[in-house]
Parts: sequence; structure tokens; C-alpha cells
Amino acid sequence: MNAMIDLPASAAESSVIETPAPSSPLIEVRNLGKRFGEVEVLRGVDLDIERSEVVCIIGPSGSGKSTLLRCLAALETYDEGEVRIEGELLGYGERNGRRVRASQGEINRVRRNIGMVFQQFNLWPHMTALENVMEALLRVRRLPRADAKRRANAMLDTVGLAHKGDAYPAKLSGGQQQRVAIARALAMEPHIMLFDEPTSALDPELVGEVLQVMKQLARDGMTMAVVTHEMGFAAQVADKVMFIDQGRIAVQGKPREVFHDAGEPRLRQFLQNYFDRNAFWSRGGEGETA
Repeated sequence: MNAMIDLPASAAESSVIETPAPSSPLIEVRNLGKRFGEVEVLRGVDLDIERSEVVCIIGPSGSGKSTLLRCLAALETYDEGEVRIEGELLGYGERNGRRVRASQGEINRVRRNIGMVFQQFNLWPHMTALENVMEALLRVRRLPRADAKRRANAMLDTVGLAHKGDAYPAKLSGGQQQRVAIARALAMEPHIMLFDEPTSALDPELVGEVLQVMKQLARDGMTMAVVTHEMGFAAQVADKVMFIDQGRIAVQGKPREVFHDAGEPRLRQFLQNYFDRNAFWSRGGEGETA
């Protein structure tokens, strides 16, 4: 099982960016709980993400991975615990000793340095790639058009699409559309990037071009939390891997600890299912899996 994930000689050394440790993590999560009706989706989640750290979140479908990420971006309210972004409480404040929901303006202020990339690309179909990247710069940051265009062109260049600025989404491959979505998020100059299964909607042959952009962001020191089913990416790029099962963090540690040394039975079963599925498709989908 272990041989199917390639780890660098030192998994930690391959992705750690040499920057001074700040006084507190960029993201702090304590005892986070989230329910949808009677269903408890997240239970007692604790998580720290340090500056320039890449955290990959893995686990079975329905385990709470995407919900956790959406709570970090204030796209979902949480019911218990707290989320702090660069030291500031996200989503709530205090009034007369009681926790109350923060105003939308306050929520936007606290999450202003977070960028998020989703499974679906969510590009405006009537706008070119350049215009898609410019839109938030014009409407949210209120940059002059010339400045917004310069920044948008620079971000498209960062993701290898400087030559596609005039193309509409319908003329771009899925991988190119996702890279435009990444450029759009980067254009807002975030301190933290959240990726929610950014390759899951792509054909297998297009996955690599998106992962290459993400690897470069990691090398450049971007703080990232990535929900992913790409175990090879997690093994090679992450500083820390978290395995979530039934709304709890069951295992977390360095990639080598999680993928090679973890003794948690549910994690072993999850990884074995992953290996069996990939072995099946590597044979062209023929025959029975082990």
C-alpha cells in the first residue's frame, strides 16, 4: 500500500517555507461544531494553520471536509466553538456577555484576506478570462481600470495563461478555467488560499496543470488549506495532512506519519480503498479489484 504514494526523502523539507514563525497561527479553530438539522457534520474540530503552511484535508465523501472549509471562509455559519482568522473571531462578536452573529460587513472585514477556489469554476460566461479576473478588483477593491487590468494580466501570467486573456470560458478547457479561477482569487492578494477539491471536476489529463500551479504557490510561501482526493499531491506538498471521518479529525500529522505510519484502522481502510480504486482504473477498468 505505502509504495503507491511517492514521498520525498524528507516530506517536511520539501514544502516548508523558511519564514519566521508568527506569534499566532493565521487560522485557529477550536472545538468547532456544525449541524444541518439533526445531523452533526462537524464535531469538536481543532486546527491551526501557520503562516506559509500547506494543510491537506482528506477523508471519505460526506465526512465534513468541505463544510470545514466553508466555515473557515464564513460561507457557512458554525454552531459551536470558534474560528479565528489572523487573530480575529470570524462570524461572531460579543454583546452583553453573549455571543451574537456579526454583521455582514464585519464578517467581510475579517475574511478579507481569504481567497477560495471551488470544485466548479464559477466564471462569468459572458466575460473573457481577463475580465473575470478584473471584476472583483473593479467592484470590490475599486481599483482604476488600468490598475485592475495590469494586476489581472499579471495573475493570468502567474497561472500560465497570459495568452488566454481574451478567451471566453467556453473556449477554455476545464483545467484552464480552473486556473483562471485561481488567478481571480490571487488577484485579491489573499494571505490564505482555500481549495475545495479543485481538481474533482476535471478530466484526469487536465488535473496536472492545476496541481502544478498549486505546487508553485506552495513553493512561493502561500498559506493553503486544500480539501483533496489527490493523495500524491498531499504526500509531496503538504506540511500537514488531516484525515477527517464522521466530522472529527481522526488523524493528523506530517505526510509520512499519516501515509506510512498511521495505525488508525479507519484511515488504513480509506487509503486501501483509494489504492484499490486507482489500481482498477490503471488496468483500464477491467477485472476485479483486490
